Amino acid sequence: MRPKFVLFGSSIVQYSYYEGWGATLSHLYARKADILLRGYAGWNSRHALQVLDKIFSKNAIEQPSLVIAYFGGNDCIPPHPSGLGPHVPLGEYIENMKKIATHIMKTRIILLSNPPINEAQMKHNIDDFGQPIRTNEVSRIYSEACLDMCCEMKIKAIDTWSAIQKRDDWRDFCFIDGVHLSNEGSEIVTKEILNVIKEAEWEPSLYWKLMPAEFGEDSPYDMVTLDGKTINFSNVPFPEDVDWP
Repeated sequence: MRPKFVLFGSSIVQYSYYEGWGATLSHLYARKADILLRGYAGWNSRHALQVLDKIFSKNAIEQPSLVIAYFGGNDCIPPHPSGLGPHVPLGEYIENMKKIATHIMKTRIILLSNPPINEAQMKHNIDDFGQPIRTNEVSRIYSEACLDMCCEMKIKAIDTWSAIQKRDDWRDFCFIDGVHLSNEGSEIVTKEILNVIKEAEWEPSLYWKLMPAEFGEDSPYDMVTLDGKTINFSNVPFPEDVDWP
């Protein structure tokens, strides 16, 4: 039975199949693991807690081999005067993420921290009171709090906020709309995820280059080369000129 990876989170996860990191992981792990998308645009960590038992049932016969989770981008939106909206105070956000991590910790887990945002690229980022709805500074605060929690709980985590900003021109190329990742931004996240999996001392390894391909045995039905030998395409990268970690 193939290992199962679950991508769980808000729009950064749901939209990750639009030329994004989720699509790339599915491509790299083809014939090696099933990548399941459980992304919910607009959700915060409170939403996540409400469905946690349904998505990750402790009574399920088959449990995921890896969960990659992200929440926080909507939690850090400022509170609305009506009390409605996605805002979750920082302390509650961390407690929610602890509950999510604890529920899933029977399997391997990687948490993504808040990515940066490009405020200048965003449309409609000013509320009715003239205040910005999202700021990169608040995203940093939630990102660092999440990373501190992961360190405390000994959970593998990716500092998405810092990783993207290592690129000097990140504001010009890493976002579609200032919030959601472009192909270039997703490439950074993909490489960070692959490096964490590669360096993890997990048994068996979940690193894509070390996992066996399903039905990968040589066969007389394989394609025949010019020298009359067959070639097994089970582990031949495509495209060949793209070098992923």
